Amino acid sequence: MEWIINQLRVHPELTIFLTLFLGFWIGKLKIGKFSLGTVTSVLLVGVLVGQLNIPIGDPLKAVFFLLFLFAVGYKVGPQFFRGLKKDGLPQVLFATIMCIFCLLVPFVPAKIMGYNAGEAAGLLAGSQTISAVIGVADDTIRGLSISDADKQSYINIIPVAYAVTYIFGTAGSAWVVSSLGPKMLGGLDKVRAACKELEAKMGNSEADEPGFMQAAPPVVFRAYKINNDWFEGGKSVSDLETYFAKDNKFIFVERIRKGGVVKEVSPDIRLEKGDEIVLSGRREYVIEEEEWIGPEVFDYQLTDFPAETLPVMVTKKTFSGQTLETLRSKKFMHGVSVRSIKRADVNIPVLLQTQLDSGDMIELVGMKQDVETAANKIGYIDRPTNQTDMMFVGLGILIGGLVGALTLRLGGVPISLSTSGGALIAGLVFGWLRSKHPTFGRIPEPSLWVLNNVGLNMFIAVVGITAGPSFVQGFQQVGLSLFVVGALATAIPLILGLLMARYIFKFHPAYSLGCTAGARTTTAALGAVQDAVGSQTPALGYTITYAVGNTLLIIWGVVIVLLMS
Repeated sequence: MEWIINQLRVHPELTIFLTLFLGFWIGKLKIGKFSLGTVTSVLLVGVLVGQLNIPIGDPLKAVFFLLFLFAVGYKVGPQFFRGLKKDGLPQVLFATIMCIFCLLVPFVPAKIMGYNAGEAAGLLAGSQTISAVIGVADDTIRGLSISDADKQSYINIIPVAYAVTYIFGTAGSAWVVSSLGPKMLGGLDKVRAACKELEAKMGNSEADEPGFMQAAPPVVFRAYKINNDWFEGGKSVSDLETYFAKDNKFIFVERIRKGGVVKEVSPDIRLEKGDEIVLSGRREYVIEEEEWIGPEVFDYQLTDFPAETLPVMVTKKTFSGQTLETLRSKKFMHGVSVRSIKRADVNIPVLLQTQLDSGDMIELVGMKQDVETAANKIGYIDRPTNQTDMMFVGLGILIGGLVGALTLRLGGVPISLSTSGGALIAGLVFGWLRSKHPTFGRIPEPSLWVLNNVGLNMFIAVVGITAGPSFVQGFQQVGLSLFVVGALATAIPLILGLLMARYIFKFHPAYSLGCTAGARTTTAALGAVQDAVGSQTPALGYTITYAVGNTLLIIWGVVIVLLMS
């Protein structure tokens, strides 16, 4: 054991990987539905390992934090600028006001309790579950005109205050939004009914069981043998597809077996009793047709044909702001189904009245030629790749960091975004540029995950290891009272947000819940809400407010330090 400890001191980089291993492992453990989460686990393990007094240089911490912030901005950039348009302004205004609550509610008791800038920053970071505040506040404190000893003391206390307040920040947020939220909006049953009504209005006909679409492939190819009298005398393929379309069921005939021979499809081919056909479309539509058309059959030869799933970024102005129903009505969408829609890395319900936004990533499924024709009409085919445009990433962080390093002095107080704030703003702009011109600047989803999660947790690991020696003393300093203050700082902005969404902005209940969760960037609360109401519709209010919240809450790390100073 002594040899291992000596090696960790000689090679401090190994200490970081030890912290990541244990932190990610503990973060996956659950007691019932409760989990510490990866970030908190990495921090606490870092604090424990830090008791060995292992020195780690600051540049390593800064590099990973800048990568993380750029990735955050890159992911939400399209939605951030999309929200500045007319139809997104109410959600932007809501998120901005709520973020102001998220700043003021921790700031006021911090002043009353006599907390220093580090304690206040940690309170903000933990109660609002925005871990990036730790790094932004760290940078800002280093620029203050105070002694080096005070700077180090403030910086060391940030992770302590964060750890004390983060647990309720996560669990409490999910409870307030998913349990208390529906009651504040008229009751759980009323909210569930409103969500189902919204689904019906938007053209949804999913099965009633929650999670149905996640439990099975959303787009399917099924073979049936025709025995319905409706086909007596013969009906054309076009007749059958028109019959389905009158109920807004976009189902297509892909192949036919007539007289034992498999034939390619054309609109005029006649379908008769005894023929076998392959239908494609959204699962919830296709499976309803078994009793009407005839029994499903297993015919390997009939169903043995290539189908393609193609991710497409919406870039054509023609479809930005249009509904999925409008897209579906286009001739080039014949034979093509929409499997999923992702916006700012959040799955959006695939409903007829769902509006598409520039930068949305949609998955198309169908025959190769049909899918590629449709994809080229909609936007940019974003084929899977493992290559990241590192020139784009490097240039973005460099420009953002240089802009953020600029300092203004107001009344002798240095004010600056800091390099970390600059990297975040650069990520927003570069992410937006990517959505407009997707031929450059690609960061594949797995790479974005690495930049987000590994970048943040590498930073948090170094923070924990560095703060380890003074953590126990710091915990005694902040006291248990900080936990109570943190719980209030978590709950009050969420409650105010729910009341504001209902009575001032008069949002639909689904949007009220989604906007509140999004403005506080609490994905755990969004998942809990969707489980509680049995609907994905709250996600429709999550993306724009999430983009605004993710930006402002991180910048508040600068603001709260300046206010407390």
